[in-house]
Amino acid sequence: MEINYIQYIVIALVLLIIACAIAKMNKKDVKLELNKLVEYLGGKDNIIKHEVSMSRFKVELKDVTKVNKEAIQKMGARGIVEIDNQLKIVLGPNAKQLKKYIDELK
Repeated sequence: MEINYIQYIVIALVLLIIACAIAKMNKKDVKLELNKLVEYLGGKDNIIKHEVSMSRFKVELKDVTKVNKEAIQKMGARGIVEIDNQLKIVLGPNAKQLKKYIDELK
């Protein structure tokens, strides 16, 4: 009977280690994606001001012509609206993560 409990504990530990490894890999992927988004916005130096409202990411840029809108949409943006030197990008739940990432860069 004790052998079964030990086997279950070993299996649980192995599954926990695998879950932790997968979570860590996904976290790195998110940072990579956010880094790409910043690059597609023309780099961190092109960003003047940014804010989040629900699922929208609003950003004021020095030069809007540096933005790669097509690449941003391919990464999952549901829509992009350009008004003068501002972009409003519908990103969904990633909007807050992007704002936090840019805050850390600046």
